[in-house]
Amino acid sequence: MSEIKVLKKMKIDEALNANVWDVDHRPHIIVDYEKCRKLCDKKVCTLLCPAGCYTLTGGEILFSYEGCVECGTCRIVCPHEAVTWNYPLSGRGVQYRFG
Repeated sequence: MSEIKVLKKMKIDEALNANVWDVDHRPHIIVDYEKCRKLCDKKVCTLLCPAGCYTLTGGEILFSYEGCVECGTCRIVCPHEAVTWNYPLSGRGVQYRFG
């Protein structure tokens, strides 16, 4: 008899909780908050970051790099180039766990 395996779809929160982060003492993403404040009215990073690292509080962006999945979305979607994004130091950052 063959066994049928049913795959369960995971919510993004469940998938992120399965990963491990080795956070460096310096962030690998730097946000120019002055550009955000003066130039950006849409704040698309708050809508498109899959890890929810960008939040809007009192009309201003708050960024928490610790949960970053290193996809680079923020760097691509920022219309004012307010995000400087570099890969974390070797061996640091998100460590994906599959399974």
